[in-house]
Amino acid sequence: MKKLVFGLLAACLATGSVTSCNNKLNVVPVDSIDAGNALSTSDDVQAALVGTYTSLQSIDAYGGYIQFISDLLADDGDITFVGTFSNPYQFQRKTIRRDNGNAQSTWGRGYATINRANNVLANLDKVTAAASKTRTEGEARFLRALTYFDLVRLYARAWNDGTPSANPGVPVVTTPTSTVTDANLLARNTVAEVYTQVIADLTAAESQLPASNGIFANKYAAAAILSRVYLQQGRFTEAAAAANRATAGPYMLNPDYDTEFYQGADLLANTAEDIFTIQNSAQSGINQLNVFYGEQQRGDISINDQLLNQFEAGDDRAGLFTVTTNQTYSNKYDAQYGSVKLIRLAEMYLTRAEGNFRAGTAVGATPLSDINRVRARVGLPALATVTLPIILKERKLELAFEGFRLGDLKRNQESTTDPTTGAPVAWNSPRLVLPIPLAEINVNPNLVQNPGY
Repeated sequence: MKKLVFGLLAACLATGSVTSCNNKLNVVPVDSIDAGNALSTSDDVQAALVGTYTSLQSIDAYGGYIQFISDLLADDGDITFVGTFSNPYQFQRKTIRRDNGNAQSTWGRGYATINRANNVLANLDKVTAAASKTRTEGEARFLRALTYFDLVRLYARAWNDGTPSANPGVPVVTTPTSTVTDANLLARNTVAEVYTQVIADLTAAESQLPASNGIFANKYAAAAILSRVYLQQGRFTEAAAAANRATAGPYMLNPDYDTEFYQGADLLANTAEDIFTIQNSAQSGINQLNVFYGEQQRGDISINDQLLNQFEAGDDRAGLFTVTTNQTYSNKYDAQYGSVKLIRLAEMYLTRAEGNFRAGTAVGATPLSDINRVRARVGLPALATVTLPIILKERKLELAFEGFRLGDLKRNQESTTDPTTGAPVAWNSPRLVLPIPLAEINVNPNLVQNPGY
């Protein structure tokens, strides 16, 4: 019996054989249903939508790799990978092999998530209630845009590196794929085309999503990711405006920085600061960032004095580390089943501050006011004036280990360091771009590999 398989294309291409993939069509995976009754009701569509969210929990997505790949690739001595696996070590050395398993699985998971979102969007006609249909479309668009945005930043040159309308990005797929044929062996769209799709999805999502949506994405989450996209593009006026819209939600900074992250053994509900999080539990998913950073799992990433010394005296953020004889751990991911905070209000204040500062505007608040707001929460005194380096430093320290480092390094054109030789690595070096998975290249003659691989 033919099966409709969510995320099949990426999984199939990763095997290196279209024949073996076609054989898998006869296997019932966790995220599949019989084609005869696939997504035949509104409940089916809602279940598929939940499955799209579930895909984000994976270690190959926001449960681990997207954040720590960014940290290791951009690192210039703030952290050290002390684990035994070779794939992460390649990221820190900036010597990534074209068969790197983490790079392969992150690509595959990304397209699996996108295909799940596409399945939802292709079956919106099954959702008869108008409000539910609009919300469902907005959520699927949000999830697709979020995934494409991180894929294009990891597997393609930065927006400000050359000509986005000519540089190869990643393939843009907007319809569901259930079988692998020559027609869906796609070439890479340009970087500009990927960003256009991301902005279109997020703009639609912001207008379609409600202000309140439980643990799922709402209109403020869409505005928040839109602010990230605009900031990455250097569209500072629009970044500040989108961040300002996100701050209009019912959010407030957690008065205690530690309790924003410290979850102990329990899974906590979102705090008042959290705009969007990935929910985990013992039944539904593990926060693998706990393995990479947390003391309980003897984390693979040690925090160096170079970073710790950047915190001012009295900064509460400096207390969110555990120092042992052998290494220093971040306590942001102390709970194995804790939620992963993808969007926090503090980020929006920092983005609004930077966007307004660079644009010479004061949308929502002055840059000084926003920076002092973030500083006050962690026990630091107010500043009398603010500069761009101050804004960027606050951003780095506030959002450390949350997946921002590589994108910020590239858009600000900062170099990093080869830890083996001590030589600088330019922000636009091909060494800071992941390879298109070798299995994909072997199967799909239309895909062009990134330079250096």
